[in-house]
Amino acid sequence: MSILDHFSLTGKTALVTGAAGRYGRQMAEALAEAGARVVVASRQLDALTACAEEMRGRGYDVTALAYDQAEEASILALRDAAGPVDVLVNNAVLRPMRDGYADSAARFAASMDANATGLFLISRAFGDGMAARGRGAIINIGSIQGMVGPDPFIYRDTPLHGWYPDYFFHKGGLLNFTRFLASYYGRFGVRVNCVSPGGFGTDDMPEPFVRQYSERTLLGRLANDTDVKGIIVFLASDASAYITGTNIPVDGGYTAK
Repeated sequence: MSILDHFSLTGKTALVTGAAGRYGRQMAEALAEAGARVVVASRQLDALTACAEEMRGRGYDVTALAYDQAEEASILALRDAAGPVDVLVNNAVLRPMRDGYADSAARFAASMDANATGLFLISRAFGDGMAARGRGAIINIGSIQGMVGPDPFIYRDTPLHGWYPDYFFHKGGLLNFTRFLASYYGRFGVRVNCVSPGGFGTDDMPEPFVRQYSERTLLGRLANDTDVKGIIVFLASDASAYITGTNIPVDGGYTAK
């Protein structure tokens, strides 16, 4: 086999949660383009179905399913509907704390239900299936905000801010939970890694934020709609067969400064 053959996902099934969002869509596209059958899942079935239909129109095998990561019964129903999965991409995230640090304990708890407890439950539900088959890859999607604290400079002269304690809490915890899962499932031939993307550029971002954030990176820009494709295929494929328990920032050098 050539090295490029090791990147192929032909014959594999991949599940991407939260696949209608900014990063989720390109993750699903990348896995499908590499040859995988892809199941995309989230609470937003209408947007997800449109996304799946568009990709099927280009010849890819993509199926949309609804689930709620805050409900264990919904996670187990997704597991049964998706069937055996070779790759799980834990990308779904709930952002209920719209008022930031001043928000209520109830909204913090709601965030943890989906982003901490729910992530544990979905990882176990699909990870145990991989372990029983003796192979598989789990890719947790973290964030640079799980690696460093908020930088007030990038929000200067904008209405934006970074004071969302739940997000920093669960994205930081995800890094060590990745190591835990890698340790637990390694004996069964299942690899677990984390990808920590940086900020994704959108047309509605205030110009001062775009400029200041870009200056904070080494490459001088925000992420675009293809920047995480390569790392997802790499970690899902046999090209990364000896990599587990690690976190890979995809942030243009933001966390290297």
